[in-house]
Amino acid sequence: MGFIVFIVLLFFVVLLLVTNVRIVPQASAFVVERLGAYHVTWDVGLHVKVPLIDKISAKVSLKEKVLDFAPQPVITKDNVTMQIDTVIFYQITDPKLFAYGVSNPIMAIEKLSSTTLRNIIGQLELDETLTSRELINTQMRSILDEATDPWGIKVNRVEVKNIMPPTDIVDAMEKQMRAERERRRAVLEAEGFKASAILKAEGEKASRILNAEAEKQSTILRAEATKEAQIREAEGQAEAILKIQQATAQGLVMIRDARVDQNVLTLKSFEALAKVADGKSTKLIIPSELSNVANLVAAAGEVLQMGKEEAKAE
Repeated sequence: MGFIVFIVLLFFVVLLLVTNVRIVPQASAFVVERLGAYHVTWDVGLHVKVPLIDKISAKVSLKEKVLDFAPQPVITKDNVTMQIDTVIFYQITDPKLFAYGVSNPIMAIEKLSSTTLRNIIGQLELDETLTSRELINTQMRSILDEATDPWGIKVNRVEVKNIMPPTDIVDAMEKQMRAERERRRAVLEAEGFKASAILKAEGEKASRILNAEAEKQSTILRAEATKEAQIREAEGQAEAILKIQQATAQGLVMIRDARVDQNVLTLKSFEALAKVADGKSTKLIIPSELSNVANLVAAAGEVLQMGKEEAKAE
């Protein structure tokens, strides 16, 4: 009997030990009470509580959590009512304060965020509200983080997810936006026309300058060509005169070298007289030694000239 009782007692002891052994997982913490009062906070690892004396009052997750609240009505400084919904990222940093600080921490954060959002939006006008998301996020995070410190909660981020103005305000904003876009389009078109006119005028000016420069260059080239032609013509005439003089000189030299006699000179004189008599002149001057022959030639020339004048008079 004693052995059986020992076995039974040993079984109950093992059972109590097994049922009072707890393993705290990662990113978690257990709040333990002893005889109804806070005793200790268990971190990650193996723990054993005293049977019938210790009690795990709260199991707290230390992971970052997200609260997505429904849209809340708020009123701006210029009396426009709109709907705004926010997202809050928070994390429990002190399990003891979280377990004993507030009875319903999630509801407390929701109500606190709602009142804080109303206070912030009440200081802004509609246009400022629509363009000041970062300001709203920063102010809400600062206020909520300070208010939740006694609860063992740290607010990491607050994000404004949607801002929903009334329908008539949205329509007015769309009309204003369309009008602004039309104004910008008109301004851009006017600036485009202005730039086009300026570029066209500059192009015409540049064209006139280029044409004048081309005309000037053409005139210069024509003058240079005329000058070059005149120089070449003068050089050609000078060269021709030089050639004639050289030929004359060579002819005289050849006559001198040939030692012509009086008969040849007389023959050449007759040829010269024939050419002179063939002209329009009515008077001839000839050397004395050719006077006998010249008389006959002159008479013939005068007769011929008279015949020509009579023919013209008829």
